[in-house]
Amino acid sequence: MTTPDFTITLLVTQSPAQVFQAINQVTAWWTQHLTGNTQNLSDTFTVQFGDVHRSTQQLVEVIPNQKVVWLVTDSTLNFLKDKQEWNGTKISFEISELDDKTQIQFAHIGLLPEIECYNACSNAWGHYINGSLFKLITEGIGMPEK
Repeated sequence: MTTPDFTITLLVTQSPAQVFQAINQVTAWWTQHLTGNTQNLSDTFTVQFGDVHRSTQQLVEVIPNQKVVWLVTDSTLNFLKDKQEWNGTKISFEISELDDKTQIQFAHIGLLPEIECYNACSNAWGHYINGSLFKLITEGIGMPEK
């Protein structure tokens, strides 16, 4: 059974340890406008995309080289009617070995097709996961918001 949550799957040749390290370098692939910490269980960080999007995430699950989960504890998405639509959603990165490659399963749990943010947010996640994070993992340099 598939989930309606927004998901992306990537396959790379880098090791799970390299992938895990890249995911946790949030300023290298998502945005350089970040305050807080992104490495350890219970760390919190806030990202800012101009006056359009601000959100605070807490690391609620960290299994080295296997999984990272962020809980969105506060958000303001100024382009939506419900500006706190991300509150309580989770952003998950699951890392596993598949044959001779490393698989990354990204999910924004709670980003569902029926909510207002789905189209804009899924397009943005596509850019950051398929583009920026993938480039950081495979080429050593991402394309974060500056």
